[in-house]
Amino acid sequence: MRAGYALDGDSGCIADARHHAVAFLDQARADYRLPVFARAKDLTQLVVSELVTNARKYAPGPVLMELRVSIRAVDVVVWDSNPTVPTARAADPERIGQHGLEIVQAVTASLFIDPEPVGKRITARLTLSDALSGTRQ
Repeated sequence: MRAGYALDGDSGCIADARHHAVAFLDQARADYRLPVFARAKDLTQLVVSELVTNARKYAPGPVLMELRVSIRAVDVVVWDSNPTVPTARAADPERIGQHGLEIVQAVTASLFIDPEPVGKRITARLTLSDALSGTRQ
């Protein structure tokens, strides 16, 4: 299952992206009986929020988001128009902000950043099941 969303880049697009992610995972669980645990849903929202926030902050214009789900994982794919490939910064307890990519790397199974003819595409993969949470939502 997959779905694509064009986000206009305004201040409400981050919340819209999170809502799309929740609805997408709810539909995957209902239609395909996929094991979407509460922790996976929460982490997916976090990753969506961080990636869309960065795209909105550093790239002019619209943001495209695609969500793909399989039996084991959900992929969050975000495209923006800025060709600069982001890198996680070194740990610095004095730094305020700019921890988004570090957070995404910490909670995902894999992270890929691909340059595109225009801009870049970031793909973050999260596992759907979480044996530690033990609860479904």
